[in-house]
Amino acid sequence: MNGSKINRLLVRIILPVSLIVSHSGCGIAPGRDVYQLQSTSRSTLELPGPIGSGQLPKRIEVKAITANLIVAEELARRKQLERQLIEADDDEKELEAYSYVVGPGDVLNITVWDHPELTIPAGSFRNAGESGNLVSNDGTIFFAYAGVVQVAGLTQGEIRDVLAKKLSYYIESVQVDVRVILFRHQRVYIVGEVNNPGVQPIDDIPPTIAEMINRAGGFSDDSDRRNITLTRDGKTYLIDFLSFYENGDSSQNILLKDRDVVNVWDRQLNKVFVLGEVVNGGSFVMNKHRKSLAEALSDAGGVVNTTSNPGRVYVMRGGGKRPEIYHLDTRSPDALILADRFPLRARDVVYVDSTDLERWDRVVQQISGTVEVMKTISETPFSAYPGRVFGR
Repeated sequence: MNGSKINRLLVRIILPVSLIVSHSGCGIAPGRDVYQLQSTSRSTLELPGPIGSGQLPKRIEVKAITANLIVAEELARRKQLERQLIEADDDEKELEAYSYVVGPGDVLNITVWDHPELTIPAGSFRNAGESGNLVSNDGTIFFAYAGVVQVAGLTQGEIRDVLAKKLSYYIESVQVDVRVILFRHQRVYIVGEVNNPGVQPIDDIPPTIAEMINRAGGFSDDSDRRNITLTRDGKTYLIDFLSFYENGDSSQNILLKDRDVVNVWDRQLNKVFVLGEVVNGGSFVMNKHRKSLAEALSDAGGVVNTTSNPGRVYVMRGGGKRPEIYHLDTRSPDALILADRFPLRARDVVYVDSTDLERWDRVVQQISGTVEVMKTISETPFSAYPGRVFGR
């Protein structure tokens, strides 16, 4: 078979295939799944479930980015903040009622006024730990005239009342003062992106997350303040601490308990991805979870004027219970305002589609390459049969 016959055969086979491929959305071109979203009249998209799961395709609504959509989402966010502030009232009451509970390992300093013989002097060469009353493993201390006293599980004020009652049998108008001078019983662990990670003891200051992170040297430069996890009793909870700093949501500044583990994650997961017909596509870190659609496109160097379709800019969001897809037609006069007011979320994918002509050009280039390869093969002597040409 000569070269001209092969070329004619390839044209008759590949040309219909290329027409079918281009009509079906240029299936071999990058971004082929976005092509079916090109019509703004298409309001839903079917996404298949996992292979072999038997799940029916999910119908995903394609939402147009309009002024009404941005206003509605802003109102929903404000209502959510109002609910959080209402719930935070109970947390404030819990903070006000906080009192440290004494336990084994703590050291108490007990003073009985006008009776120095009952108060162990520290002396110039004795520190507070050596001179105080150590709470034993069974939760008791021994004090003169009061004997063995169970103090574990009591606050400093409750211990003072117990000692005063016992000493009143021997001392008239007894006055007792009780203070914890070494806090050893309770501790929390602050790890991750803080300047001084490690163990932090719980003392008479309410052990909120803000307090303990501050004792650990504060957040590092790579910390993600919206992505903090608290592990307690085998369960892990997600804490959005940025909303506490910026929106006053004190419900996120919870009281820690003994053996809690607080992990401050880094911001490497706090990214958005810009793909498609842009100058420099890739992943971009968000600053404190703030980046608008306009900023993301600007970070990517803007769109490619010669190949991009300004009517097909999409934002794909899959972090919630069901995926969401948003569409922006940048040909409209108010597109830049809408893009600047549309906030992205971590792991969002921004895709700028190409023009139909660019898609067709890519298909032609791939087909042309295939034709050239097959023509080269047809004119190459087959190694197993020297002197013969493949196909003859």
